[in-house]
This record gives sequence, C-alpha cells and structure tokens, in this order.
Amino acid sequence: MPPVSGLAVADNTATQGDLQPLAPFEAQYRLEVSGWPGATITHQLSEESQHWLSDMRFSITIARGQERSRFTADEANTHSLMYDSSYSVLGIGDSYQLRASELTVLDRQTAIIDLARRAGSETCTVQAPCDMYFADHRGRNEHFSYYLADIHRLKVPAGEFDTQSVILFDNEKPDRQLRISFHADYPGLILEALYQKDGKRNTHITLTRLNSLGDSTD
Repeated sequence: MPPVSGLAVADNTATQGDLQPLAPFEAQYRLEVSGWPGATITHQLSEESQHWLSDMRFSITIARGQERSRFTADEANTHSLMYDSSYSVLGIGDSYQLRASELTVLDRQTAIIDLARRAGSETCTVQAPCDMYFADHRGRNEHFSYYLADIHRLKVPAGEFDTQSVILFDNEKPDRQLRISFHADYPGLILEALYQKDGKRNTHITLTRLNSLGDSTD
C-alpha cells in the first residue's frame, strides 16, 4: 500500500474530550505512484455495533492490496482491536494479522483516523512537532513526528472542502515528507496526500468521490 497507509499514531497530546467525533463515509481516491500505473483506492469507515471498521483497498493489473482495522473510539482515545492486510504483486504476496494483544501502539489504519481526530485540537508546529508511534503491517513499532500545515481549504476532483492538514516526517530520513489533508468534517477521510522524496513527488492521492450520509459527490 502507499505510504499514506503506513501510519499509525499514538501521541496523546490532545486533552480529554478534544477529539473530533467520527462520522461514516465511503470514498474513492486516485492513486499515482512514480513508475506504476494509476489506480483507484476505495476507503470505507463504518460503525459496527460497539466498534468501528476502516477498510482501504486497491487493485491494478499487476498488484492489489487491502487493509482493515477494527477499533473503538470515544471523546478522549482511539483504541485498536484488530488489524489485517494482504498484498500481492504479479500473483505473489502475503497476508498479516495483528490482534489487540500484539499492538503496543495503534495499528496504521486506525491511526489514519486518530491523526485526523487530533489534527483540529493540537498545536504541533515546525519548531515543536508532536511525536507519533505506529505499528507497520508486521507489528513493528516506528517513530515519526508531525506538525500542522497552514492549509484550510482545498479543491480536489471531488469538490472543494474545508481541511485540516498535517506534515509528517521521519527524523532519521530528512529527505522524505508526507503531507496529508483531511476532510474537516469526516475524520480519516483524505482529500489529498502527497509523499515526497528528495524534493520530488513519489506518491499522490486525491479524493475523486465521496458518499456520506446518503449524499454523493463526483
């Protein structure tokens, strides 16, 4: 999966009651990766009984991938319950699964949601970035930092929306940077994600379709 789905946040800088409430959505993104054919990503956030489910998947001629995460969320926290993923390139791939007992930090799908919920209430800056800890698809913990970007409204193929944007970076790899712009009203819904390496665009994701609460935007 693209770098945007490799993030899982476990920084608790927001105070109790500050996290934005969740809202279900169905979305499609356009994925462009340098050296690969373009693809469509589908992303769905839905509520199931006492928990939430985030499902993200893509498929092109030579590759496919899927990630799903079940988690709980309240006004103060987001908590992973289960994560599974599968990938294949030219018919060769693997699958992974992580249970709550195996996750010392949020899994990376849940973290997309958690980061978006925190973005509107934190004061992370370039001079004082917030820490984030995440588990990759194998359950290995990683450490990144992020700060808020000065982007408040964004026009994408699906329309023009208010946004909350963050810039993420790995302290050990200063040549790489990921900017994610979330929909201001639907935590976890990505308007645009831009991953740069050595100052050049490597991966670009844009929102092309949104279905939410019975409405649709093409």
